[in-house]
Amino acid sequence: MSSAIYISYGEIAVRLGLAVLLGGLVGFERERQNRPAGLRTHILVCVGSALIMLVSVYGFRGDLAVIGSGVDPSRIAAQVVTGVGFLGAGTILRHGNTITGLTTAASIWVVSAIGLAVGIGFYVGAALATAMVLGSLVFLRSMEVTFARMKSLRRLWIRGLDQPGLIGRIGALLGEAGVNITKINLSDAEYHETFSAEVISIDFLLQVPPRVDTDELIRKLAALQGVLEVGWERDSDDKNNSFKIS
Repeated sequence: MSSAIYISYGEIAVRLGLAVLLGGLVGFERERQNRPAGLRTHILVCVGSALIMLVSVYGFRGDLAVIGSGVDPSRIAAQVVTGVGFLGAGTILRHGNTITGLTTAASIWVVSAIGLAVGIGFYVGAALATAMVLGSLVFLRSMEVTFARMKSLRRLWIRGLDQPGLIGRIGALLGEAGVNITKINLSDAEYHETFSAEVISIDFLLQVPPRVDTDELIRKLAALQGVLEVGWERDSDDKNNSFKIS
């Protein structure tokens, strides 16, 4: 004897409404980041996935609200994964060696899974997945920015004559190159007979954008008046790239 599972039209409305909410939360975050797939796209994907699941489970008995035994609800729902894969691929763009849109494509794929979960009535899983997705998109982004900044930090050491305006000239050149000075350490002046003058050592902690030609920057710094020796020192494994004025 076949059993039947009933779902009210109110429950259908609740599930589709929840799909709008959860998909919209993820889409709103993407919209704020000006991504190619934003609020509307994520809502449509989530609602469409939920509706496909509802149709797959409840739509094959001639009565929208009844399902009998022997019906496999996974047959149609499984096609959502394939369809969303093509949609997500449209958000992936390549500019030279840089590929963008992977995160947005992944968010579309996850939103479709959230919609399927809502459509089948797995509310807890859908809500938890949405919270985790938002957490990874919002909070992990700040961690990525922090790591990126750490990677772009480099130490610059300079030995030069202890004369007025030396640090100003160095700072002006770094500013023109778009390099941000994070920290400066200045040693005490020591007299060197070779130069018949007081010499100081300056250590800079710099935030260097990827576009900066560091070799050219070193050459320009070495050409400054009063600079005797200059070089990079990133970590113990890196080779120093330096110039010495003799």
